[in-house]
Amino acid sequence: MKNEEFAAAVGQAFPLIESFRAYDAVILANGDFPRSAEPLRLLREAPFVVACDGAVRRYPEADVVVGDGDSVPDALRCRLTLVNEQDDNDLTKATRYCLSHGRRRIVYLGATGRREDHALGNISLMARYAAEMGVEPLMATDYGWFVVAKGDAVFESFAGQQVSIFNICCTALRSEGLKWEAYPYRQLWQGTLNEATSETFALGSDGFYLVFRTYVAK
Repeated sequence: MKNEEFAAAVGQAFPLIESFRAYDAVILANGDFPRSAEPLRLLREAPFVVACDGAVRRYPEADVVVGDGDSVPDALRCRLTLVNEQDDNDLTKATRYCLSHGRRRIVYLGATGRREDHALGNISLMARYAAEMGVEPLMATDYGWFVVAKGDAVFESFAGQQVSIFNICCTALRSEGLKWEAYPYRQLWQGTLNEATSETFALGSDGFYLVFRTYVAK
């Protein structure tokens, strides 16, 4: 199936990040504060910003702070939505807050860096938010961005863009426009370090998967 047929059949298309503006909120986590141009643009242009607890120290302009409040300066506690339950982390609490206010197209920033276990957990939560909570998530780092897709999708790209695919629950997975053909990976590392060969690539599957694209070509 050709790239255009994928898009026509499903209507699921993922643009390059520089043209991405269709989002309802940014959730700023307490990992590494973004330094690259695109995540900083997304933060600057955000219609609404939710800071996860201590992240508000580095971005006091946040509209709301969500968490247990133990890292929030006294001067900003007026913006705190206190959530004491310990079943979920602050990223998920902030996501629930956004959903409760009708914001489901969410950009996640500051969710990587610092502790690697937190970074891996936050990345994997993107699939949970999409599959279980109806979120349309995008997570941007200083090097590229993650999106969650299901079924057939077309991704805007460029020759030499580095692409990694992480299988969540697919038993069938195929690709067009990548240097190496995708398949239903069973290990996390198997879909990493692929490469786009043109202006788009397409993926088809029977389940959810994560796609990471870099800002620049190799």
